Amino acid sequence: MATEYGQGYAQMDRPDFRAADVEERRRHRVPAGLRAPIEARTWRELLYTVLSLPIGITAFVFAVTMVSLGAGLLITFIGVPVLAGALAACRGIAALERTRARTLLRMEIASPEPLRPRSNGLMAHIGAVLKSGTSWRNLLYSLLLMPWSLFSFIVAIAFWTYGWMMLTYPLWFWLFPMYGGQGGIQLYGDDGHQIYLDNPFEIGITAATGLLITLATPWILRALTTVDRLMVYGLLGPSQLATRVVELESDRGVVVDTAAADLRRIERDLHDGAQARLVALAMDLGLAKEKLTEDPEAAARMVDEAHGEVKVALQELRDLARGIHPAVLTDRGLNAALSSLAARCTVPVQVDVDLPVRPAAAIEGIAYFTVSELLQNISKHSRASQGTVDVWRTDDRLMLQVTDNGAGGADISAGSGLAGLAERLDAVDGILVVVSPPGGPTTITAELPWRA
Repeated sequence: MATEYGQGYAQMDRPDFRAADVEERRRHRVPAGLRAPIEARTWRELLYTVLSLPIGITAFVFAVTMVSLGAGLLITFIGVPVLAGALAACRGIAALERTRARTLLRMEIASPEPLRPRSNGLMAHIGAVLKSGTSWRNLLYSLLLMPWSLFSFIVAIAFWTYGWMMLTYPLWFWLFPMYGGQGGIQLYGDDGHQIYLDNPFEIGITAATGLLITLATPWILRALTTVDRLMVYGLLGPSQLATRVVELESDRGVVVDTAAADLRRIERDLHDGAQARLVALAMDLGLAKEKLTEDPEAAARMVDEAHGEVKVALQELRDLARGIHPAVLTDRGLNAALSSLAARCTVPVQVDVDLPVRPAAAIEGIAYFTVSELLQNISKHSRASQGTVDVWRTDDRLMLQVTDNGAGGADISAGSGLAGLAERLDAVDGILVVVSPPGGPTTITAELPWRA
């Protein structure tokens, strides 16, 4: 298992990491409300809102025209491929919109499930497009984008232009009397009376109002683009069923790989350990049998050595069996099994198990091996003087929490040990959360489904 703690410390000691941390703190000395109007995110969201209008109009006109044409021609066979072509084009528009959302809104959205025609023929592809729920969701997006983009465009442009215009009014106020022959911005006017914003008080009030509008505009943009994010996520991303199928396929692959790795480990341990000792034991007993009549004393010594080899082989078989599924876990449950693990840990560990009933054997085994790996991390990498293991049940979840007062710096994104453990838990709908600031303490929480 890789030294996650050591990797965490190495990362913290890098000069670029320290410089980036200092720069981040300096940048955030300005409150979020004041820096929002000039942040890159605000400009990206404004650009997204502005581009949505022409794209929305184009998509709406195309979708309405082609779907109406296809529906009108359904009385003939021509309408079917026309409608399928319209839906296929909407899928292309959806791909463009996902790219735009990733670029400007920084959305991490997966592509939907691909078409799966039953054969390679044209009719099979047409049928797959027409039966795909993704195609119809993309069509709905093309229809909804235009009215929403029109509303968001008007709101965003109005707030943006009026805010900056009023905020900067003191800078270009001189333009009106010099070049326009007017006293300033006209607030009210009719045939006999006009009101201009031309004295210092009115100019100050105008600029202050513009400042408030300018500061509020980024948050209005974020509210508008939140609706866009929901539309993109709900209508252009994969469906919940397809996402769940992909997750189950991935989890199945992790389970298969883990089982294969465990089988290889058991085979290697048997071949290199107990099997080799048993072969040597059989040879020693054969030699002892030959010398039994000629040299009884030498035969007795060889039998005594073989007896020692039997004890060592039995201990190795016990250790191997404990690594597969310990007998104490089967007989006495998690409390006794985890206490046995804690007793073998090089760091004093306190165990507290609060379970009214035992979970399913499979969940019990996963919990046991999860705690086993985490305690090995504490022994090898944490430099801790004490640790704790807490196990309890919350609703339909089994909770495990392992803490230590060591050096900290454990990072689940560093790969190998903790990342592999997280993948194993994810395969059974479990979660692994690591909180390990530099300097400690480290708290690792695992959550498993409860199955009685």
